[in-house]
Amino acid sequence: MTFVPEIIVLCGGLSSEREVSLRSGQAVASALPGARLVELETDVLPAWIDGAKHLVLPILHGGWGEDGRAQAEMEARSITFAGCSSAANRLCMDKVATKRAMRSAQVPAIPEITFAGAAKPTAAELIAALGQQIVIKPSDQGSSVGLYMLEGEAAVAQALAEIPAAGQWMAERRLLGREMSVGILDGQAMGIVEIIPLTGVYDYQTKYSKGSSEYRFPAPLESPVAAAIAGAAQRLFAACGCRDFARADVFLEPDGRFYFLEINTMPGMTATSLMPKSASCVGLDFTSLVRRMAAPALARAGQPHCH
Repeated sequence: MTFVPEIIVLCGGLSSEREVSLRSGQAVASALPGARLVELETDVLPAWIDGAKHLVLPILHGGWGEDGRAQAEMEARSITFAGCSSAANRLCMDKVATKRAMRSAQVPAIPEITFAGAAKPTAAELIAALGQQIVIKPSDQGSSVGLYMLEGEAAVAQALAEIPAAGQWMAERRLLGREMSVGILDGQAMGIVEIIPLTGVYDYQTKYSKGSSEYRFPAPLESPVAAAIAGAAQRLFAACGCRDFARADVFLEPDGRFYFLEINTMPGMTATSLMPKSASCVGLDFTSLVRRMAAPALARAGQPHCH
């Protein structure tokens, strides 16, 4: 007899991205007839979820839901779930580890300077190494949280003064050019989406506010460039040990070179999100995309001790 589990869509939690997770989770659950939407008020996996009865589709952005802890709990309880394993989530949440994976897979990545909040470099040191235009961001948070776009020594010094002593940080040369994102489904790149923030900066507010960015999908690109970006996204997905789905973010500079920024294991699934736009380029509507995201986990569900 074939095992047909009830699909549990988990969203919410306590991260700074809770509201986006709730919106994403509601949209995903509505695309899966019979799925049960569970809005978490804490960062704890409900005790009633049972690997013998349920399959989990976690739509949990940031923190516990995206850094591998929720997935590790499900693995320990033999609960089959969609998306990346705990190890891949942990790696992809750490921007430094992700960059190591990029370099191992010959995926273009820009040089970075990493530092602890308790041992900050000086503004002069950063500018000498990276130039006048600098981005500073936490190396272990998602979705543009704590992102500084800076120009000149005074601005860099001010940002460094604001950074708390706790936490790990990363500074990079600011990339100028065209910002893009590509969804990856079961290891295959979908369409490339170009993001044109109307404020000039694609930050947390811009990302989740309707009408604050324009999008082109598929992005208008020469075929060899689009193919090179898609191929690099697929190599990055494999190098990070991802499975089922993810989204990779990339910058194309005016000289034609591109650099990957990160790979996101828990892409947003709201009305303004990039993943559904990427899927639409390859003929998948929202419902089809969600079903394809869940399908590999449903196939795994009949296999004992497989997550």
